Amino acid sequence: MRLATLWPWLMYGWAAGEILLALLVRARRSEHQIRDRGTQFILWGVIFGSIFALEWVGPHFPRAIEVGHWLKPFSVVLMMGGLLVRIIAIITLGRSFTVNVATHASQSVQRSGLYRVVRHPSYLGLEICFLAVGLHTGNWACLALMLIAPTLAVLYRIHIEEQALLGAFGAEYADYSRTTKRLIPGVY
Repeated sequence: MRLATLWPWLMYGWAAGEILLALLVRARRSEHQIRDRGTQFILWGVIFGSIFALEWVGPHFPRAIEVGHWLKPFSVVLMMGGLLVRIIAIITLGRSFTVNVATHASQSVQRSGLYRVVRHPSYLGLEICFLAVGLHTGNWACLALMLIAPTLAVLYRIHIEEQALLGAFGAEYADYSRTTKRLIPGVY
């Protein structure tokens, strides 16, 4: 498969996957304590808004990223890596994964797999995807657009999620927080 053909498949696959998750893996009040505070809609709005805004930003701010012919293949590899990290994180959480911030009675703090490395590997996967999209444009303004606004939305979502997890698991989650970084291994 050619690179020019693979990129749209990755983008459409990512969007379709997120839509399927939203439709199929949403916590219900009858089974979960929902603490989302609208972050699901904020996150979706910012991510999709940023992606759609790329069409306008690119032509109006044509500052090219001068790095050579390897940028597009690298962005494809990054996108595949980001999607893989997100998928593995979701599968690892299993029934405890929901698209809205929620906890349930039988849930426990996950410390295995990618969750040994960071507390929020699913969001790390998203961040890698944002970086891939921004780099694929080959435009500094588009890269900034894809990193700044979505990252701020993810950080707000993490803040809300951590409050919910601390409320649900108390000292166990506080201990996990002290020993494992949020989003970037060894850094943050």
